[in-house]
Amino acid sequence: MTLEIIVFVLAILFGIVWYWRESKSNKLYRLANKITHSKELQMKPDNQKGFVHQQAFLLRLVYITLLFVLVAAVVTFVTPINIFFVQYFASAIVGTLIGTYIASGFLLAKDKTSKENLEKAFEKGKELIEDLTDGDETKAVEQKEEETPEPEKTAPEQEQPKSARDRLKDKGMIK
Repeated sequence: MTLEIIVFVLAILFGIVWYWRESKSNKLYRLANKITHSKELQMKPDNQKGFVHQQAFLLRLVYITLLFVLVAAVVTFVTPINIFFVQYFASAIVGTLIGTYIASGFLLAKDKTSKENLEKAFEKGKELIEDLTDGDETKAVEQKEEETPEPEKTAPEQEQPKSARDRLKDKGMIK
């Protein structure tokens, strides 16, 4: 159990480092993209997507599982020790996924709290408060009354078509 916890914590740290590294540079993903896609379908130069950076949950899971399957195959063939490592394998995958989401939370929080974004949010809030406090209440009520459309007068009701029962009565087929 202790080894599983150690693997889990190390996997979380690995996920954080992997996500952070891909947010800075996604050269390996670009290389894989160039190999697997035609020229028209390749990534645009300004696209920052990576194996885990800006990927959906399922693709992250696939790439992380593929990485750990390759690592497990290499470890199994290189070392003569044959251990039951499914528990470690699962905890490594889950830990790495959790690590990538922790890292994305911190990187997004960092981007959202930059000085320019905070100043924009402050100015928007300031304008909203000014709009709420400067206007007269009577002017606001008058504007609302002007904006509400009056219901249109309906034309005199047209004669409704007769139902099938009425038509049959007219023809004398039913009483």
